[in-house]
Amino acid sequence: MSDLRIDLSGLKGLAETVRQQDGTGRGRDERGEGRARRAAFALFKAAAIASALMVLPFFVLIRGGVFAYRAWGLGTWPALLLAALATAGVLSTYAWMVGRRLGAGERTRQVVVRGAAGLAVAYVLYALVFVAGANVKSDEVRAEYRSLHPLLRVASSALVLVDPSAVITDAGRTVEDYRLMGLPPNEASLHFEQDDGFAHALDLRTAGRGELRNRAVELGFWVLGFHSLRHVGTADHLHVSLRLPE
Repeated sequence: MSDLRIDLSGLKGLAETVRQQDGTGRGRDERGEGRARRAAFALFKAAAIASALMVLPFFVLIRGGVFAYRAWGLGTWPALLLAALATAGVLSTYAWMVGRRLGAGERTRQVVVRGAAGLAVAYVLYALVFVAGANVKSDEVRAEYRSLHPLLRVASSALVLVDPSAVITDAGRTVEDYRLMGLPPNEASLHFEQDDGFAHALDLRTAGRGELRNRAVELGFWVLGFHSLRHVGTADHLHVSLRLPE
């Protein structure tokens, strides 16, 4: 009988080649996934930093003003002035850093820095005197806008920037306003004019708006140092108030 043998060395070599190619393919996939994850993380990080840089000037202006007013006992206008100067400083720093990054000359950087500081002052003045008709319930409420404490006005203006559909439904009140609503006058209400000459509370519309949006607005005012409370009086609304100095 003949000795029959089958040479399998070629098959072994083929199998080894397939394993090497498969390993290389997996390695490439893993490296590709790793690069995709790193790119996604870098994009998320950049977006987070950009968002923080955009929010910081408003936080310094509003939260800083509220802190100076309530904790340090500064008057209304000194607290707002201090916060505005601090905000101008933040924007000026941004402008100086961008100018330096772009290789702008010293003279150009100075002009840009002054422009950034002026922008902060211009925004505060705008917030103090103007509210769009679409952001108030009625002309009567719009007329009451200037009776609000300046820090509440600045905060309301910032709210409108991020939530253009926000509507102020009530601001300053009188005893007669409570009678017209069929409610007993609340002498402790911060809607009344306080000793500093300003009303310290406003109401915001919640009807027809998503619950998540309403909660976000409530939380935002709380973070900025205001007292915010969702409750039902004559209608469901968000009550926001600036408490008196401690």
